[in-house]
Parts: sequence; structure tokens; C-alpha cells
Amino acid sequence: MSDTTASTGPGNAPEPGENDVREQVRARYAAAALAVTDPTTIDCCAPSSLDDERCSPSAGELEKGFGATQYAAADRNILPSAALAASLGCGNPLAVADLNEGETVLDLGSGGGIDVLLSARRVGPTGHAYGLDMTDEMLDLARRNAREAGATNVEFLKGDMEAIPLPDAHVDVVISNCVVNLSTDKSSVFAETQRVLRPGGRIGISDVVAEDHLTHADRAARGEHVGCIAGALTFAEYQDHLTTAGFTDITIRPTHQLADGMHSAIIQATKPAAT
Repeated sequence: MSDTTASTGPGNAPEPGENDVREQVRARYAAAALAVTDPTTIDCCAPSSLDDERCSPSAGELEKGFGATQYAAADRNILPSAALAASLGCGNPLAVADLNEGETVLDLGSGGGIDVLLSARRVGPTGHAYGLDMTDEMLDLARRNAREAGATNVEFLKGDMEAIPLPDAHVDVVISNCVVNLSTDKSSVFAETQRVLRPGGRIGISDVVAEDHLTHADRAARGEHVGCIAGALTFAEYQDHLTTAGFTDITIRPTHQLADGMHSAIIQATKPAAT
């Protein structure tokens, strides 16, 4: 997608440019954070919010496939309620990340911090968990949740997943929960993920993935970009992007259907170890 705005045809609304999409994503997720921290704002999880442009469709029309319900009760019970309320993911990347004591983890698009806080518990005091988000409101909420949880081995960074503000070969595992599909430059996301991983490092991502026969128009018809649908890659496209970035041992496994031809999926891959 280019930075320019192109027409979709006579009588149709113009297709949003890359900067427009990014601002829409930022605004929607800022509103979701404020709905948790400020009771005077709209509740994006309420049925009445579906027509409010500040709220993501994932909070309502796709609610059965998104959010904190994807986590085990034992995990939900140890988290601050605000972290659960701000969860907008489509799966549970920690279910396959296989985190170990002492590892360093990076969560792309960390939101209210649910996956960072759970990762921090798994890697223990000798490990470290980073959260990366571009939204000030979500970062404020995540840091508040970390303080409430008493987590001392976490750090939340402001930045873009297309240009991760960490050194080369710095983390052992990269996770993400229904965020990569929001990027308008997924090639850069995967290249940056490869860069910050140590040799032998791995990814465990939950994301929305489309069946291979669905065109971009088909995906757009099933939901807005900021609602995690229109920006989704197909299974084949996801495989190609990861292969081009240099990943191996790639698996893409659908877990449940979110819309016709659209699935929540677990993506795993490995950065080859140094020879």
C-alpha cells in the first residue's frame, strides 16, 4: 500500500493511504485504552458501542474470537483487571511460545500488557519481557498494570514494529497477538523481527489469516483494517513473507474461525542458528 490515496472506482470511497490507516489504528486503540482508564469514556466492549467510530469491530461483532477469553482462568486470575479489559487479541501466543527461565521476550503491539506480564512470570527474575506499542494511552495503561502486578522484569517501549527500537540479536522470543495484520508494511515487520532475534530464536504469533482463495477485496468486505480483518495475509502470503525474511521451521495452524474464510491462527518459526 502506498502513502497516496487511490480511488476504488466511480462512486466508491477512496482507499485509505498508509498514514491514514496507521492513524485509524492508533486512534481506535487509544480509545480502547481510555475506555479502561477513564470511566467517562465510551466502553468499547459494550454492545451499544458498535456504531461508535472510536471502537474496533473486534470489541463487538467479533467478540467471541477476541480478547481475554482466549486465556486460561489460572492466567486471568493473576492479572490486573485493567489488563484483561484492554485485551483485544485473537488468540494466546504464550500457548505455543514455550518460554523458559532466563529468556528475553518481545511482544509486538503489547497493548494493555497482558502478554508481557504473563511472559515475565514465565521467564522469571533472570529473564526480561519487553512490550512495544505505538500508542501512548496503551503504554500508560500497560505501565500502570505492571506496577499493580509488581512486575520488575518488564519494560514497555514506544515505537513501531516496522522499526523496532532494540539492538540486533537482543531477544530470544518474539510474540504478538493479532497485531501484525494491522501493519501496512509486513515485510519490514518480519525483517525487523528477524534482526532483533538471537540466532536460534523463535516467534510465536497469534494473528488473523485468510484462506488462500480470498482476494484483498474479499478480505476488505469482511471487516475493516483496524478490526484485524482487511489487513490479514493469506496462509500462502504469510509463509512467503516469513521465508523471505529468512525464517525456517515455519508452521501456520488455524485455531478457530472468526469470519467466513478468516481464521485466528498460531504462527511459529525459527531464526537459523549461527553456523
